[in-house]
Amino acid sequence: MKLLVTGGAGFIGSAFLRMAIAETDWRVVNLDKLTYAGNLENLAEIERHERYRLVEGDIGDEALVESLLSGEKPDALVHFAAESHVDRSILSPEPVVRTNVNGTFTLLEAARRNRLARFVHVSTDEVYGSLEAPREADESFPLNPSSPYSASKAASDLLARSYFLTWGLPVVITRASNNYGPCQFPEKLIPLMIANALEDRPLPVYGDGMQVRDWLYVEDHCRGILEVLRKGREGEIYNIGGNRSLPNLEVVRQVLALAGKPESLIRYVTDRPGHDRRYALSSEKLMRETGWRPVMDFETGLARTIAWYRANSAWVARVRSGEYRAYYEKNYDPARWCAERRP
Repeated sequence: MKLLVTGGAGFIGSAFLRMAIAETDWRVVNLDKLTYAGNLENLAEIERHERYRLVEGDIGDEALVESLLSGEKPDALVHFAAESHVDRSILSPEPVVRTNVNGTFTLLEAARRNRLARFVHVSTDEVYGSLEAPREADESFPLNPSSPYSASKAASDLLARSYFLTWGLPVVITRASNNYGPCQFPEKLIPLMIANALEDRPLPVYGDGMQVRDWLYVEDHCRGILEVLRKGREGEIYNIGGNRSLPNLEVVRQVLALAGKPESLIRYVTDRPGHDRRYALSSEKLMRETGWRPVMDFETGLARTIAWYRANSAWVARVRSGEYRAYYEKNYDPARWCAERRP
């Protein structure tokens, strides 16, 4: 099999590529724009592999996407590429819509013209919006996105599904819960907290920190995508969850405990606009149809993740430089921290 993977230099995409090269005999072409979150260091172990090829480019570049699909003739496309950070989508929604909606459209059109045999569209549980306990979203749950990011993913999900319903393009959609693990760009909750804790810097927590998320180790997510690629039914949606829901504040406290740092490093900051209170989803469909199960328990996965960041402080320093540093200071300016306030 030959795969075309978009966004393969990102956190989840690079983990998927490493797994695909290590555990299959597939050939893989990686199309990545190499934005701030695309890190080629994450692909160092496969960059010279004979079954791997990198193409630097934008999924919104119609000519490039067409040339790859017509020239490479892949058997399947796995679409990871996205602007994926909620805070960035609030600061500047336009790049999110351009990449997540228009870029997906460009890929779908090229896939339709070239009669692609499989299109796996990777999405998020955030499209379901905030849920009251104890409800969990299954694949038929109504979409209720809250942020420009989640709205853009909901739009691209619906667009992808329309290509199946209208033209029979063999699209399969996955929606995963919050991923964590080694090599994650330090703007998401867990890597940000780990990096700050290891440097004895304050850990900014939005609001009261009681927003609940389901946590999925990145390798479990990638195995779920592999199962969908192999066994998923055309036109279907599959949730991929870690079955481990925790309030953000509890996650932060576990990070500090495992890193051997005091809870006095926690700082409560003004909550994010439109911050969803609770995400929860059911993966019963994927487990029933493919036999997939998440195998990494959260405590072990978090300990492994902290150990990786501790051993790779130079990696953190490199990705925190330049453009990210300016963004980091703007969003987590100590002047905004309510150091004395407690929820």
